[in-house]
Amino acid sequence: MLQETDVTTYAPEGAVTIPAFPAASPRVSALLAEMTLEEKVAQLVGYWLDQGGEVVAPMQNEMGATRETGVPAEITRHGIGHYTRVYGTRPVDPAERAAWLWQEQRRLKGETRLGIPALVHEECLTGLAAWKAATFPTPLAWGASFDPELVADMGALVGESMRSLGIHQGLAPVLDVVRDPRWGRVDECIGEDPYLVGTVGAAYVRGLQSAGVHATLKHFLGYSGSRAGRNHAPVSAGPREVADVFLPPFEMAIRDGGARGVMNSYAEIDGVPVASDPALLTGLLRERLGFDGVVVADYFAVAFLEIMHAVAADRGEAAQLALTAGIDVELPSGDAYLTPLVERVRAGLLDEAYLDRAVIRVLLQKEQLGLLDADAFDEDPPAQVDLDTPRHRAVARRLAAESLVLLGNDGILPLRGPRRIALVGPNADRTAALQGCYSFANHVLAHHPGHDLGFRIPTVREALTAALPDAELVHVGGCEVEGEDRSGFDTAVAAAADADVAVVVVGDQAGLFGRGTVGEGNDVDSLDLPGVQRELVEALVATGTPVVMVLVTGRPYAIDWALDGDGARPAAVLQAFFPGEAGGEAIADVLTGAIAPSGRMPVSLPRSSGAQPYSYLHPILGGPSDVTSTDPAPLRPFGFGLSYTTFAYDDLQVSGEARTDGRFMASVLVRNTGDVSATEVVQLYGRDPVASVTRPVAQLLGYARVDLAPGESRRVRFDVPAARLAFSDRRLVRVVEPGEVRVWAASHAEAQAPVSDLSGATAGAISNERPRTKRTLPGAATAPATVLLTGAVHEVTGEDARLVEVSVE
Repeated sequence: MLQETDVTTYAPEGAVTIPAFPAASPRVSALLAEMTLEEKVAQLVGYWLDQGGEVVAPMQNEMGATRETGVPAEITRHGIGHYTRVYGTRPVDPAERAAWLWQEQRRLKGETRLGIPALVHEECLTGLAAWKAATFPTPLAWGASFDPELVADMGALVGESMRSLGIHQGLAPVLDVVRDPRWGRVDECIGEDPYLVGTVGAAYVRGLQSAGVHATLKHFLGYSGSRAGRNHAPVSAGPREVADVFLPPFEMAIRDGGARGVMNSYAEIDGVPVASDPALLTGLLRERLGFDGVVVADYFAVAFLEIMHAVAADRGEAAQLALTAGIDVELPSGDAYLTPLVERVRAGLLDEAYLDRAVIRVLLQKEQLGLLDADAFDEDPPAQVDLDTPRHRAVARRLAAESLVLLGNDGILPLRGPRRIALVGPNADRTAALQGCYSFANHVLAHHPGHDLGFRIPTVREALTAALPDAELVHVGGCEVEGEDRSGFDTAVAAAADADVAVVVVGDQAGLFGRGTVGEGNDVDSLDLPGVQRELVEALVATGTPVVMVLVTGRPYAIDWALDGDGARPAAVLQAFFPGEAGGEAIADVLTGAIAPSGRMPVSLPRSSGAQPYSYLHPILGGPSDVTSTDPAPLRPFGFGLSYTTFAYDDLQVSGEARTDGRFMASVLVRNTGDVSATEVVQLYGRDPVASVTRPVAQLLGYARVDLAPGESRRVRFDVPAARLAFSDRRLVRVVEPGEVRVWAASHAEAQAPVSDLSGATAGAISNERPRTKRTLPGAATAPATVLLTGAVHEVTGEDARLVEVSVE
């Protein structure tokens, strides 16, 4: 568990003028008093070992990340704050690397003047990003599971692996709310609803930190709102969108999850780069949210203030902007916070108290982690390390299975004893296809062709072969993920024509900065499936053999042709968001009916690229209406997902009224009306029909996974804080306003959401001659009920409850 720190007030002369100046413990105060200027800045930077040319960060080569020379003894003569990715830069044996790290930490204790060990950080978005470590589903799959408790279990396992190797901080989770699926980093995100992102993200934080590893919330703030879904592009969000959409997940992870680390966004908001904005990094993050941990720079973000944003003339100005804004540690190395920062202090351009503020925070973190203890690293390093235990694999498989979303099914699934299966597609027999951008395989091993993964990861072909031992399975690639090569079509079509059923596995290849189809720097202007994969699927469908399309992707794609097209279509469509090392087995479990699908869409399934950006959290005029001839409605809505059974929702009961600073109850009876045991994700929605600013037509209030046997009914109770309906009013103060609100239970966001109709209100003056296509989607819902919120307008504070309490009877 994390250690408690005794805190006493400490501030050097003049520090009272420095915002958010922290109190230091006696041990930290004593260390600070001894430190030279060079020793102070050394604690505020990282050192990236083992650079070998692998591009794993933006503009890494341009930034000269490999230029530092010399052994660590020369680099660390004044000490060092962080060691950057000791295990995660190239494939190293974990036990051998741990032995080196323990020796190196002992050297820092014994040979540097102050004897302060380095804090070691690693990526851990899909598990520890190191050779031989388990690879879990990508965060978009966490969101699809709607299962925070399981995500917390995963986080704890990841934390245990990291702590055993002497790693102290993990650079996860990503709490950016999805706004545009064209953005390449969507697979790193949890979903498009702030409450879903906040509850699942905070669960990961609690799990990771329960093992004594500090989590790092990324990317504060507004990063995912980049214009047109382009990485690092300007963000044009207004203060209300920032406060009501982008901020809540961070607030939940800090106040409810106890997160100890934050990483800045690369982006600018309304012309001000976040890395240089004290209003966000100090005023909002620390003074309003109460965050008292350490803010680390995203890699090279400090230098980017000079070379990308052009708000600084040189590295020294960039360092001063970032430090005074509230970035405590420059990562991955000391490009700006070393010599340039020292020069500005000595020239009288920067108050040294800003350095002291950051150094105190860093030393307090090291104290909390036990790095300042006299016996730190006295114990022996681990002689043997298992980073992919049966516990890891069991959680990975369960999370993967819970995340699979059945989008369409004409009854072909589950597969019932087919004699001959044609398994086709570029993702049917590739391990890399199952893993996200920040997996070690796609992040690092892509630069080491032929190197073994170091753990077991069955492909869909291998898993389906094992699951159906009596079936003849014929595998044909058909095409690649990218490119125009159709030379494999004829063989694939012949295999499908000769089979009882064809399973075609298509989708993405995760990678970075132009390597792959999705991932950091892999933004797109089209949401069509990459390459010629759609043509391949359509060619298989044309054979007349039933086709099951499995999408293994890092973003949702526009697949209207596969779900709602006028011609022949696949008989079933299953969506998998990079499901990890057990993803192949989970897909086989769902296809064969060993498990009923229970994943739900954490993002809207887009109808087209031109309808982006889109969110289900839109006001009336953000959706389809008679005032526009375009239809922004998604192909399938947020929260959508089918099962191998059906469910009914009945007897919605709600509190008649509640105070604006209180809570209200809502409960619904959910019944499995089919003959298959399954899990329903019950979603509670609300709407404020009249407010001082426009409000969404539907807003997720709470959710619950409910296991139901055939014919079984269970009552789901939601205890809802009225603050779940809070928003920023015209003063930009978050409030709960009195008045009637509508509440309903549903299986997805469109199951009961109202649709605008202007023809009556305008006496026919506005009546679009191109009528909207009306559709009926599968799904259950109750009729809306009314809750009256009484009392005065309530201004929400950090003391207000944020979480909906759920019980299932």
